[in-house]
Amino acid sequence: MSATGSSRRRLPLALAAAVLTLATGCSLAGYPDTPLPTPAPSAFPTGGGASTTPTTCDNALASYAPSGDQPTAGQMPSGSTMRKIADRGRLIAGVSADTYLLGSRNPLNGKIEGFDIDMVKAVSKAIFGDENRYELKVITAAQRIPALQNGDVDIVARNMTITCDRWKQIGFSTEYYRAGQKILVRRGSKATTLADLSGQKVCAPNGTSSMDNLRKLAPKAIPVGSDSHTGCLVLFQSGAVDAITGDDTVLAGLAAQDPYAVVPDQKAFTAEPYGIGVNAKNVDMVRFVNQVLAGMRSDGRWSATYDRWLRDALGPAPAPPKAVYGRNP
Repeated sequence: MSATGSSRRRLPLALAAAVLTLATGCSLAGYPDTPLPTPAPSAFPTGGGASTTPTTCDNALASYAPSGDQPTAGQMPSGSTMRKIADRGRLIAGVSADTYLLGSRNPLNGKIEGFDIDMVKAVSKAIFGDENRYELKVITAAQRIPALQNGDVDIVARNMTITCDRWKQIGFSTEYYRAGQKILVRRGSKATTLADLSGQKVCAPNGTSSMDNLRKLAPKAIPVGSDSHTGCLVLFQSGAVDAITGDDTVLAGLAAQDPYAVVPDQKAFTAEPYGIGVNAKNVDMVRFVNQVLAGMRSDGRWSATYDRWLRDALGPAPAPPKAVYGRNP
């Protein structure tokens, strides 16, 4: 389902505008759309990234340990969440379709591809023995938690930071990628951090920790919200905003689409550990996903996925994030 590295680098600059026409629901392989809610942004208290030190939820990164051996694909335990998904015939995942490199529609083949989508494929293969038995639902950042709470999707793989506040609403897998927040500016700009953007208009998606951090760390900047980072890129290209802030993974994808944009080579000012979101009631599904991720770390699939999507933009693959367990239902 992927383009080659060279073809990804040749994607047209019109990609940013084209993906804005996507509806909030999208299906593959002829599966029917699943209705999604229209949530209020205030429903999403978010933090500025998790720490490996104890917090009010003991440790934001601690998830549920896998339960013994992984069930054989196609033979999910009776009564389990995975069995219900298997009986349905497809895994339903909430994803982005306009976050280049993580989850975006390839204009050359019409398919949604990226690092996050490969996480979905790995879970699908573990359940069905077929990595293509999934349905993708395109959601905004603000729709991630309601989509899980309402049962509209089974998992969310949409560059979502694990935080203690979010643990109060949903469940998370172990960390599958460590990102960090940075800024994107016009080539030639002297700004390298949020603190350099005082008095300037800075865009971040609504309902994200990026927007929270923008308001907290750069109180003199002028925050401008959008439904997505691609929406921010359109505002940036039209001159409506001076900069964009977000995870380095996301900004690398935006910079690849605009030759006049650059991400300053500075250390990230937050830690943004990504986790796969699951309905809080489905602890068995969280344990199952954690077993899938453990296998990807140990057998080289995680590193291969990184090389496939992120190496060109972010450099050689780091060690996969270590799993942290110990959370109790």
